[in-house]
Amino acid sequence: MKSGVPWIMSLISCLMLTGCAANDLVLKRQTETESKVELLMQSGKNVNLRLNELSSQLQAQEERIASLTVQIKQFQDSVRELRTSQDELKARVILLVQQTPPPKIEVVNQDSTPKVRDAGPPADYVKAFGLYSANNFAEAITAFTAFMKNNPHSEFAANALYWIGECHYSLSELPKAKTTFQKVTETYPKSSKAPDALLKLGYTLWALKDNEKARSVLESLIKSYPSSPAAVKARERLTAN
Repeated sequence: MKSGVPWIMSLISCLMLTGCAANDLVLKRQTETESKVELLMQSGKNVNLRLNELSSQLQAQEERIASLTVQIKQFQDSVRELRTSQDELKARVILLVQQTPPPKIEVVNQDSTPKVRDAGPPADYVKAFGLYSANNFAEAITAFTAFMKNNPHSEFAANALYWIGECHYSLSELPKAKTTFQKVTETYPKSSKAPDALLKLGYTLWALKDNEKARSVLESLIKSYPSSPAAVKARERLTAN
């Protein structure tokens, strides 16, 4: 029996050593797993940082594009307003020239005087605009209507329709003014007179006591033509009311 004790002790020692080795292996693998997990977590953080950087860059690009879009629209509105001002200035100049008697010039050794070349808006448009400028609103409506009938595709058709609306507004024919200004915005949305038509439509609706609709129209004007002079007046009217 005594001779068996060392053998048993040796067996126990082997088992203990084997258990220790197994524990070491488990601990090693656990450490390796933790290292891998930590590495994956660090990689995930790096990916998130990169995604945040890309998101910030994309947002900056979108803001730059939005800013450029606004600038382009403002430029288009400015060009549209300049064209309108130029057209109306031409009409007023022609009216002034027509109302001013020409100087008497003695022609020597010529059979005929030189003819003046026509320029600017058509004569019938200028005539109608002259009637409006002279506050002959009823006659101006007739003249502008005849111009549109005879020149339906003229570049001044939108202007003529707008001035018809102004004539009705000046005559306090508010329902007719409302209908006319609406027609300008619907038929000629890209016209230089579109912002002014929206503005006067808002004024007309206010005069008709339709304040909610008037506010909506002026807000639409500011949104669609933010840099136009009409939008400035619309903001002032909304602030005052």
